[in-house]
Order: sequence, then C-alpha cells, then structure tokens
Amino acid sequence: MSFTEKHEEITKQEWLDRLNSLHISRADMNRLIMNYLVTEGFKEAAEKFRVEAGIPMNMDTESLDERIKIRDAIQKGEIEEAMALVNNLHPELLDDNRYLYFHLQQQHLIELIRKKDVEGALQYAQTHLAERGEENADVLNELEKTLALLAFENPEDSPFGELLHPSQRQKVASELNSAILEVENRESTPKLANMLKLLLWAQHELDQKKVKYPHMTDLAKGEIEDPK
Repeated sequence: MSFTEKHEEITKQEWLDRLNSLHISRADMNRLIMNYLVTEGFKEAAEKFRVEAGIPMNMDTESLDERIKIRDAIQKGEIEEAMALVNNLHPELLDDNRYLYFHLQQQHLIELIRKKDVEGALQYAQTHLAERGEENADVLNELEKTLALLAFENPEDSPFGELLHPSQRQKVASELNSAILEVENRESTPKLANMLKLLLWAQHELDQKKVKYPHMTDLAKGEIEDPK
C-alpha cells in the first residue's frame, strides 16, 4: 500500500510530541545560528555570539567588512554608494549579473520617489532603465510597478506601497550579498534558510498528495495547525 493510500492520520499533539522527542544538540544549533549571522553579514552579532557560545566564526573578516558596508549603504537608501563599493570589490559582478544590476537601479529609482523627486525619478528611469524594460518583459513589469508609485499622492498607501517598505531594501541587500558570496565561491545562502525552503517543499509535496498532516502556517512563530 502506498503512503497516500494509508488512512492513518496524525493529530497535532502527536506531531508535536514526535518533534519534542527529537534531539538536536546545542552545538548543532549554535553552528546554524553562527552560519546565518556570518552569511548574512551580521558581524557584531556574530562576534557576540562567538563569545557567548564559544564557537569560531570561520570567516574572512575583510570580505565581511566590505559586505557590511554595502549592506548598510543599501539600508540607508544610498544605492549609488553601494554600487560603487561593489565595483571596487568585484568590478565584473554587476556587468555579469544584469538582473541584479537592474534591481539596484530600480532601488535607486525607488529612493528618488521616496524623496518626492519626481523629475529626477523620471529622468533616471528614461536614461538608465527604459531600454532595459524593452529588452526584458520581467524588467518592464517591475519598472512599471515602480513608476506607478508616482501616480499616488501617498505612494506608501498605494497598491505598490511595499516597494517603499524597509523590507524592500533588505531584499535587495540580501540578493546582492548572495551574489558577492557566490563570486567569492562561498556559501551564498544560510543553512537555516535552506532548511526552511526544504520544509516548504515537503509541505507542498504532501499537499499535492492530499495527505492530512499538521501544517506549519507561520514559519517565524513556528505555529502549527490541526490536520485538514
């Protein structure tokens, strides 16, 4: 009998009991946390955690410092400064990864819109992004959404207001950070993020097979709902 033909159903409490019975060593958890902090470029937090947990950081501090400068520039909205830092660190990166380059240019456009610099935003879009949109349908779609912000008096409250949320800056910073790590032949995605992707994939596969199981609905809080 195949798995999908079995009628056994696991309750939420049984599932939680099984999870609680699994043993994950503190050392393994600490390594996961350190891997995340180092990969994402949180040097200060990594150094504090190194002292608290007593584990090595295992990183190139010079490269990490450069990645931190780039990330901080993006999170401050200083996109052209970030691009200059990238070009100094890896001159070929943005030429080789044109979609990443577009996202940085798009973010600069967003920052101009945030400053209410309508004329500057339109001029930048025309000079640097118009041709990119003609070459790529995905780029055009993203560009149109960004420029649509100009049509609203309060763009933060528009259907595309998420582009002005701090999380958009973080998204671009993470994309660039991963690209830098790939160029340096380093692990570009934290192990913890890969584990969460695996969890989502496994749940999707179970959903496709119509399997009833306790579903994790909130990854951040670890909330699990009863089988449906």
